[in-house]
Amino acid sequence: MQNFNNEQFDPTIIDYGPKPFVINIEQATKQNKAFRRVLWTGHHMQLTLMSIPVGGDIGLEIHPNLDQFIRIEQGRGLVKMGDSKNNLNFQRPVSPDFAFIIPAGTWHNLINTGNRPIKLYSIYAPPQHPKGTIHLTKTDAEAAERADH
Repeated sequence: MQNFNNEQFDPTIIDYGPKPFVINIEQATKQNKAFRRVLWTGHHMQLTLMSIPVGGDIGLEIHPNLDQFIRIEQGRGLVKMGDSKNNLNFQRPVSPDFAFIIPAGTWHNLINTGNRPIKLYSIYAPPQHPKGTIHLTKTDAEAAERADH
């Protein structure tokens, strides 16, 4: 079983799953500098860390077949959700200790409205990204998405 504290978190490790795993999630999330880093992939869910730069966003997207949980550890933003990309009628400000759920089939985006990077962790059920995915920037993530389609 992996067990890490603040000093032991190694951001070069690309995926600890699907073995049993324990980590200080707040510390790992705040230490992450990559736009997206898959931390653990199992058969039915996946844990990712994200760092959204000041003025940046996740990008408007939809996951037709999975639910998503997001918790903010650092930074401030605006989460937008809706039933179509042109109707994001659910909008809420978020900040540290806030969590939100994105139901499958819901268009969504998270925009950084603060003055420091948003640091968050996200749980996808089922997994969304290939095991071990690391996208250092949003541009890297968008390029990988285009290559997958």
